[in-house]
Amino acid sequence: MSEKRTSLEIIAPTVAEAIQQGLEQLGVPSSQVSIDILDEGSRGLFGIGARQARVRLTLQTPTSPLPATPAPEIEDAQAAFQTGQPPLAGNQTHLKQAEQIVSRLLQEMRIRAQVTASYADQPNASGETPIHVDIRGKDLTILIGPQAETLNALQYLVTLIMGKQIGRAIPITIDVEGYRTRRENQLRRLARKMAEQALKTGRRQVLEPMPANERRIVHLELRDFEGVTTESIGEEPRRKVTIIPK
Repeated sequence: MSEKRTSLEIIAPTVAEAIQQGLEQLGVPSSQVSIDILDEGSRGLFGIGARQARVRLTLQTPTSPLPATPAPEIEDAQAAFQTGQPPLAGNQTHLKQAEQIVSRLLQEMRIRAQVTASYADQPNASGETPIHVDIRGKDLTILIGPQAETLNALQYLVTLIMGKQIGRAIPITIDVEGYRTRRENQLRRLARKMAEQALKTGRRQVLEPMPANERRIVHLELRDFEGVTTESIGEEPRRKVTIIPK
């Protein structure tokens, strides 16, 4: 299948800022682009200084129609990291590495916060135990951004750097002041409410546009909800979940 590829190079004080600016200019979530770090700056891997960071974001848009089935979104987004070598949940070195990477990035962004890394309680769909990094402090909304775009870019970058350091990819989730947990709970409640509305009225319900990771939460929440099915419609970045009564 042929693809149309659009590339954009961004120069900014830090890699994280360059990625954020690039996503804003392209108007797409981080899941829709591949990111190449062309220059990490003059102060080592994460820094700013005499030489700014430079990254290339490549947007890939299939020319053929997107499939209606939500199956790819139901799969764990971290399945791309499946290597057959799941990390041990007791590896404290990996936790310290994740904390150091995030702390250094925040330092370069001039953001003061506390960073704590731990392993998730349950493995993901590919059998790996993700590392969860929690960021807490004051006035951290800048780290979230519209539809969590900044947070997702930071998570992508940390995953990329971590994988480069240890020689393999590890699934990492980054949260700020419990934002992801609150948002997930909100989406689950919304999904069930709209599913009940679909059953009551006999009419399909269309939710607001959401990034792929949030659509996945809705699909999973309603996967076993009797009487309805779900599918995603539209094109990024305004792709939405539709709840359809059977």
